[in-house]
Amino acid sequence: MKLVNRLSVILITSCLSAAVAADPITFYGLVNVSAQSSDEGESRFTELKSNNSRLGIKGNHQLESDLEVLYMMEWRVDLTDESGSDNITARNQYVGLRGNFGSVLLGRNDTVLKQTQGKIDQFNHYEADIKGLWKGENRMDNSVTYFSPKFKGFSFGASYIAQDNTEGKDAQSFSISYGDKYLNKSQWFAAVAADIDMKGYDTQRVSVQTKFDDLKLGMILHNQKLIATGKSKDGALVSAAYSIGKIVLKGQYQVAGNDDSVSVGADYALGQSTKAFLWFTNRSLEDSADGSWLAAGLEHKF
Repeated sequence: MKLVNRLSVILITSCLSAAVAADPITFYGLVNVSAQSSDEGESRFTELKSNNSRLGIKGNHQLESDLEVLYMMEWRVDLTDESGSDNITARNQYVGLRGNFGSVLLGRNDTVLKQTQGKIDQFNHYEADIKGLWKGENRMDNSVTYFSPKFKGFSFGASYIAQDNTEGKDAQSFSISYGDKYLNKSQWFAAVAADIDMKGYDTQRVSVQTKFDDLKLGMILHNQKLIATGKSKDGALVSAAYSIGKIVLKGQYQVAGNDDSVSVGADYALGQSTKAFLWFTNRSLEDSADGSWLAAGLEHKF
């Protein structure tokens, strides 16, 4: 553990020094705000929600011996609810090296299992985000992430989460994926992934997505087990998105045991980087109050 920390400090220091002194930094962001009519079990109310609006900087720089340093620092910004210290919170923040061996990233990062959802979750960051019913959507501190080079479209990924203290336990996440999760370079994306002792759960997923002209179809099969009790729960998700000119129609159904969530929505492109959206989600839960949400909003990327 001490050796891992020592190597991490050395790598982070050297990589950041090279990055800052070299290429210009890319500044980027996304602002997404919706006006919602929400019913979370008691009565309906209205609210404004900032849906994972964020700011970030990222970059890469060529080093010697075919090595490349890459880095990202990203923060969530709440435009509507929180203020003060709660207004800005950390998202993925890492530094690493890329070469013929693949890439190694050190810092805070999504586990490789979380990353295998690709773009299958059509309502990511909204109330119907798959984390509402499933475990496994983890962004972990003290993580070392590895991605192998692609071989005939296949890539291996691994996350190692350091225990951080004497009472903690190391955790691991593994994945094997095929294709391009954005479906820009291939017609198919598929992945199998597993978390081991990640926040008290063992989790497995199989994910697949494809496109046919203007239609995208996706599916995820999911299993999670609470290690302390051995209680297991199966789940599944199917999603679809269909483009008609500037409009994208979306639908999604997710189930976890006896709980389920149904969502429908539409995006309308106002420009290359701006869209208006409308969606409705209904969530039925066995052991707690059901919920439903109707939202309309704007998103802009820069």
